[in-house]
Amino acid sequence: MTPALSFAVSGTGERIELTEFTAVVAGYTGRDAAAVQHHIDELAAIGVAPPPEVPMFYPVEAGTVSTEPAFRVAGAQTSGEIEPLYIRHQGRYYLGIASDHTDRLLETEDIGESKRACPKPVAGTVLPVEDLDTLSLDACTARSWVDGELYQEGTLSNLRTPADVVGLFLERRSPGDGDFICLGGTLPLLGGTFTYGTDWTLELSFPDGATISHSYTISQPTISQGAQS
Repeated sequence: MTPALSFAVSGTGERIELTEFTAVVAGYTGRDAAAVQHHIDELAAIGVAPPPEVPMFYPVEAGTVSTEPAFRVAGAQTSGEIEPLYIRHQGRYYLGIASDHTDRLLETEDIGESKRACPKPVAGTVLPVEDLDTLSLDACTARSWVDGELYQEGTLSNLRTPADVVGLFLERRSPGDGDFICLGGTLPLLGGTFTYGTDWTLELSFPDGATISHSYTISQPTISQGAQS
């Protein structure tokens, strides 16, 4: 049985609890189609197969999505990235943040398996979304740190809108009326290369000064550097 996934809803004093839900990671969610294709071509040049559709929705086990602060992974080359998290629970939408922690060595062989090989850490606080169609994250700033070093920083204006990502997911995967969570894509790494670190921090800042943040640690066999992003 999948462990319940519980969130505090900011500003309301309420909590939501997901017990049966679909979980997916959206990939290739850039708003600029030419830039996305360029990235696909770059990956193909190093042996990563092109996706059958863009954006791509990779299913992951619901049990790997967790608000816990610490995880163990089998691979020595794993890393995370901050992503907006779109949640539907009992017909209502919520916004959170997550880390698409991925096995980068396995990623060169099978992207879906590389995502399923690692946990998907998520913040325990979410924001209620009144209208998904009008929700814009363009003015929000996303950041991540690994082992205390700034790893990602930028706005989310280059990503497809929340309504676009969720709409395509509903169209292509037809989850019915059930609960789901969807990781919505990320922004480039500041240094251009993956870091296989231990301590990860995620933060999404809003124009009004509000933030959602989350920290987690990863235990893995070897910490090394150097795959190309």
